[in-house]
Amino acid sequence: MTSPVQTAAEAPPFVRWRRFKPGLFAQRIGRALFFWLRTIQGLGAFSLIALGVLVRKRDTAGNVIRPLLRHEIARAGSKLMPMFLFMSAALGLVVIGQSVSWLTRVGAINYLGSIMVLVVVRELGPLLAALLVLARVGTANVVELGTARALGEVEALEALGIDPVHYLVGPRVVGMVLGIFSLTVYLIIGALVSGYGWAFLQDVPLLPGDYFRQLASALTWLDFAFLGIKTGAFGFIIAIVTCYHGLAQPLRLAEVPRATVRAVAQSVVLCVLVDVAFILIYLIL
Repeated sequence: MTSPVQTAAEAPPFVRWRRFKPGLFAQRIGRALFFWLRTIQGLGAFSLIALGVLVRKRDTAGNVIRPLLRHEIARAGSKLMPMFLFMSAALGLVVIGQSVSWLTRVGAINYLGSIMVLVVVRELGPLLAALLVLARVGTANVVELGTARALGEVEALEALGIDPVHYLVGPRVVGMVLGIFSLTVYLIIGALVSGYGWAFLQDVPLLPGDYFRQLASALTWLDFAFLGIKTGAFGFIIAIVTCYHGLAQPLRLAEVPRATVRAVAQSVVLCVLVDVAFILIYLIL
């Protein structure tokens, strides 16, 4: 004999649908939308403050800021080179391995360079570089700044007359922008070179001169301009979002992991939206 009391998971589908309350669902959607709007407002205000400090105090305390800037550039750039060299070889293998068989089957091997430009230079290269830097450096920003805020180190800087945005955020923003741009360039070059290496191992009848001529003919000035703008936007977004969640909100140590998760999720969403915007611009032009 079945019990007259059933949980929501045990109830039949039509019973679960009957118990669905549109008002409660609308409240949840409204709270989520309000949270995102409030977050966007906070990120916008924080980004304007950071830009203002970068411009207004660019020549202030250079002896203190320059070592921090070099450290951030190295952390978001040169220290990640081994991982990016491996990823460039893997990216060339993935793209070439999937495209060579199809192009050979239809006799369109002359489009190999164009495919590498479309996939690696325009899309996967910048986005993959941004996500890798976010995973390695962006999360560290939230943890470091959140811990400093929870332990009162930010208030100590303010008590000493030091602007926390100038001391903590400025070097991270510049280092992230320059680091993602340089790593994207290395990733793209490595993927293009390794792509031909993998094609050569598959006995593709394509000479190196022909391959690089295909690359040169597929590249335009817009690709170089958009590459710099896109990578700069990715670096700025990741730095601002991670610093905002670590520094701009009063945190306890127990809240630092949750802030890190939020920062990573919002950075990924914003970077993908920026990438979609550039795709639309390419389609329009």
